[in-house]
Amino acid sequence: MDINEFAERIFLNLPYDPTDQQIELMAALARFCAVNGPSDSVFLLSGYAGTGKTSLTGALVRALREAEVPVVLLAPTGRAAKVFGRFAKYPASTIHRRIYRGTEGGLMHDMAEVADNPLTGAVFIVDEASMIGDGSGTDRPGQRSLLEDLIHYVYSGEGCRMILLGDTAQLPPVGCDESPAMRPDVLKSFGLRVTRATMTRVVRQSKDSGILYNATWLRKAMTREPLVMPRIFFRQFADVVAVGGDELEDEISSAYNEHGITETLIVTRSNKRATMFNLAIRANILYREEELCRDELLMVAKNNYLWSTKVKGLDFVANGDTAIVDAIYGTEEKYGFRFADVSLRLPDRDLSFDCKILLDTLVNDTPSLEPERYNRLYMSAMNDPDLFTGTTPLKTRMRLLRSDPYVNALQVKYAYAVTCHKAQGGQWKSVFVDMGSIAAEAYQTKDFYRWIYTAVTRATGRLAFVNPDASLTRSVPEII
Repeated sequence: MDINEFAERIFLNLPYDPTDQQIELMAALARFCAVNGPSDSVFLLSGYAGTGKTSLTGALVRALREAEVPVVLLAPTGRAAKVFGRFAKYPASTIHRRIYRGTEGGLMHDMAEVADNPLTGAVFIVDEASMIGDGSGTDRPGQRSLLEDLIHYVYSGEGCRMILLGDTAQLPPVGCDESPAMRPDVLKSFGLRVTRATMTRVVRQSKDSGILYNATWLRKAMTREPLVMPRIFFRQFADVVAVGGDELEDEISSAYNEHGITETLIVTRSNKRATMFNLAIRANILYREEELCRDELLMVAKNNYLWSTKVKGLDFVANGDTAIVDAIYGTEEKYGFRFADVSLRLPDRDLSFDCKILLDTLVNDTPSLEPERYNRLYMSAMNDPDLFTGTTPLKTRMRLLRSDPYVNALQVKYAYAVTCHKAQGGQWKSVFVDMGSIAAEAYQTKDFYRWIYTAVTRATGRLAFVNPDASLTRSVPEII
């Protein structure tokens, strides 16, 4: 592939006139993707909010396809994969679905093996790479490294290379101080040659965009040493407001009326506070008394591959997907857990399907069903005398349980409020950022900066800060 010709292909596929910084980046990407480049190379691209990273990536994908270079799009979560695929206009999948064997039925990837990459000369583009963990941040000792497995898979293919896209200002994986996949020293430790670029020039920010003004200010401020006190700017912007607790119900109701329930989200600091908000919204705004109602908005808490098998156009039900309950057929208790048979609709895909959901996770204070409880469910089904005899081989039991409706019940939570980690990779028209219960001493920490930056960049239309500390708010812009 001629480097200059390929750079021109990227340029022609870009929907706007690029900045000088983007022109330099297109040239660097063209050199990296050239077929005669080293196959043990990785391109680390960090792009801040509003810098045009998504548009540039879409142009790169189209240029690779025109040049008949195999391209694979990946993301660490199902929701992020679907957002990435929509923007790039090319199918994307989760990392673990692509690289692991034996992931059917939502089995934990610790139990799966890394597959062999069958492609030759392919370019793997991984979005939201800042979310990829290496196992060091988990409270489960010995958990495998998703980053290491991804690298092993990609570079087992002949002549394949990888581009990692991320935003280092966003939250790193749970339990990590920094994102390992965005650190050149970590990538070099795997024997990779690292090319690095950072997109810093905001191209889609206008003087009226308070969302992008706040995001840009926070991103710049978090690089200062020592850290300065964070700021929130809202009074001069039409799309950013501060909301007190006594106004919150009315503000959420207005957002539901204007943008819709599926395009409105409350982002908070913990699963416990998310549960508190979800229960309050159901009781005081939606007036729901039953545990599960028709038109209920749910969020999938774990990838699931069972219930999509009979639905055309639905590869899997993704962690982070929002779903609406169209019908409730019945509830039951089995193996010490509670289940409901329902019909769900995915509003962003206009697809519906019947499935069994796990009611126990609706108000759980953990991201999904705890591993210990999931294993208890799995072992209860494996030893169920109604399913297996005492002589049924272990491999047969495991194979059959991959399609067991109880073991593979869809894990869901109420989706009116979620943690920032759960919202990562998605976008909503109206976002409320819960600033309550945050200790003042936490403000001048990298963790808080990354949390609030990630929360702010979830909003595309309107951003509301709920109960912000007066010491953080400012009425006029400041230069950092």
